[in-house]
Amino acid sequence: MRWWDIEPVLELEHVLFPEDAWSAGMFWSELAHARGPRATRRYVVAEDPQTGGLTGYAGLAAAGDLADVQTIAVAPQAWGTGLGSRLLTELLSAATAFECTEVLLEVRVDNTRAQRLYERFGFEPIGFRRGYYQPGNVDALVMRLTDPASSATGPALRSEI
Repeated sequence: MRWWDIEPVLELEHVLFPEDAWSAGMFWSELAHARGPRATRRYVVAEDPQTGGLTGYAGLAAAGDLADVQTIAVAPQAWGTGLGSRLLTELLSAATAFECTEVLLEVRVDNTRAQRLYERFGFEPIGFRRGYYQPGNVDALVMRLTDPASSATGPALRSEI
């Protein structure tokens, strides 16, 4: 993801997460940590090969030996195509490159589609964060993957960073 991707990312962000969408400033801040020798972030975008339009994006933050999936988003027209798996594969490859031994994430307790994706990659539930998603006071399921290198396989994702 580059700065010029922020506007289309925000459009999809507002479609998928209308009540708790990230701001442009949040994406700018994340991208500020995604370049150079001290980078601690990896953000990628996926584009439709036919139209060039944005179909998804994902981001990961690393600190020491721990990584955290910050976001994964797939446009509704790309649901069921395997794009979510490819985005997650890219993030796990980045976690491995950052030399992380564990990856954490939060997922809405009512988002069973995403939970199944994460379970296929070996993530296991480890707890809850009560009222994590606002508004609506929806709980988050916290999931952890140990040894991301063993799960970072799959088709390559064309991405820019």
